[in-house]
Amino acid sequence: MKLVSTRRSRGAALAAVAAGAALLLAACGGNADGSENGTDGEETTDGGSNAADLSGVLAGAGASSQEAAMAGWQAGFGDLAPNVQFSYDAVGSSGGREQFLSGGVQFAGSDAALDPDELAAATERCFGGEALELPLYISPIAVVYNLPDLGVENLQLDAATIAQIFNGDITSWDDPAIAEANPDATLPALAIIPVNRSDGSGTTENFTEYLAAASEGAWPHEPSDAWPVEGGQSGNGTSGLIDTVNSAEGTIGYADASRAGDLGTVALQVGEEYVPYSAEAAAAVVDASPATEDATDLRLTVELDRTTTAAGAYPLVLISYSIACSTYDNEEDAANVAALLSYIASPEGQERSAQPDVAGSAPISDDLRTRVEAAIAEIGTA
Repeated sequence: MKLVSTRRSRGAALAAVAAGAALLLAACGGNADGSENGTDGEETTDGGSNAADLSGVLAGAGASSQEAAMAGWQAGFGDLAPNVQFSYDAVGSSGGREQFLSGGVQFAGSDAALDPDELAAATERCFGGEALELPLYISPIAVVYNLPDLGVENLQLDAATIAQIFNGDITSWDDPAIAEANPDATLPALAIIPVNRSDGSGTTENFTEYLAAASEGAWPHEPSDAWPVEGGQSGNGTSGLIDTVNSAEGTIGYADASRAGDLGTVALQVGEEYVPYSAEAAAAVVDASPATEDATDLRLTVELDRTTTAAGAYPLVLISYSIACSTYDNEEDAANVAALLSYIASPEGQERSAQPDVAGSAPISDDLRTRVEAAIAEIGTA
């Protein structure tokens, strides 16, 4: 397909994208300028468009941590734009980035930001444009375990003990390091079975980042999306890991907290207290964390503070990015992607994924939403 870069085509494309995003804002109850929709419930923009004007195929792939949230967003977006065939394949963060960069999908979900090589590849994939990286899914990672009744609500562990468990240095649940932190727990003389993700996983990368930063040297490996320890049990994707942990007593793993189910979960030591996971505790550490050194107005990447001692903060947090292009080769893709991302970032979209029966995620702040909307406004066509 021949691509053109005339001012006229660019302006028309931006107008189409703006209309796509604006109609989603209007359908959610407000206009692009922040005012309330005054159309008595009709899903229209000032130009007369409605959500039914969007059409085509909108495919995404990536992080399985987002799977539950994405199902909720798919339902909400489908109500607003019923003629868009929206799908999301939870193949894992690495697989999602690969499919996006190869042009197989219009957007990706990833629990890790693009690396320098991927950013370079994104320029070609995005028809000379740039990649957007928008932190639209924020969730704690739970350290989950399958044990008989311990007599306590949450097992309490510090980062060094968790690192030694997953590295194979602590092998029994009644180990003195675990017992000292849990004097009220009935700990069994049972072998510990660590369970890791078998696929390339942003959850693994976030978990190993936490262990490397907070364990005071007890974790001897570099952060990676590939599990660095040989042996042990594993599961493919979040569902596979949870299934493996559920299959035998004595297992311990890590997963997006929305998928913990009936498994036990660890309260992490933060300063002098032990903090169980929650959406509020996850939001607290994100708000206290700076942007990465290479962040831009389109790439809103965050350097999570894994060693925080802030009261009530939970440092084992996953930020899953929605990755898209600033430039597409047709107006339909550009408008659909902009509209979807606008919906996900909206208060309605964030509220949907925050519901406990959906994903229990932490809603983004109003300040972050403003910066996300500004980035989405840059989406256009070549």
